[in-house]
Amino acid sequence: QVRLVESGGGLVQPGGSLRLSCVAPVASFSLYTVNWYRQAPEKQRELVATASSDGSTNYADSVKGRFTISRDNAKDTAYFQLNSLKPEDTAVYYCNAHRSDRPYDLWGQGTQVTVSS
Repeated sequence: QVRLVESGGGLVQPGGSLRLSCVAPVASFSLYTVNWYRQAPEKQRELVATASSDGSTNYADSVKGRFTISRDNAKDTAYFQLNSLKPEDTAVYYCNAHRSDRPYDLWGQGTQVTVSS
């Protein structure tokens, strides 16, 4: 099964920034909706941002104005720019790719983001 490849997590101080990358080794990446999820310790996984195949984007209220999702279809890559990070953003971040005509979604292995002074 194809797996997405994530990178870019790490330890950052409050107010800092990180850029996550997600490479999708699939054909027709442009037809996929890309989602970024996160899961904090002892909490459920939550959807934080979506980039649809038509170019539209959506964000959870908790990250709106601070995080930006983007994609480069020519490179089969999605990005997640995290700015003005807060301790409550600490979580494992997962990339997901969805196509309605495919039987299953694609997932990355997750990348840890830790915001702490």
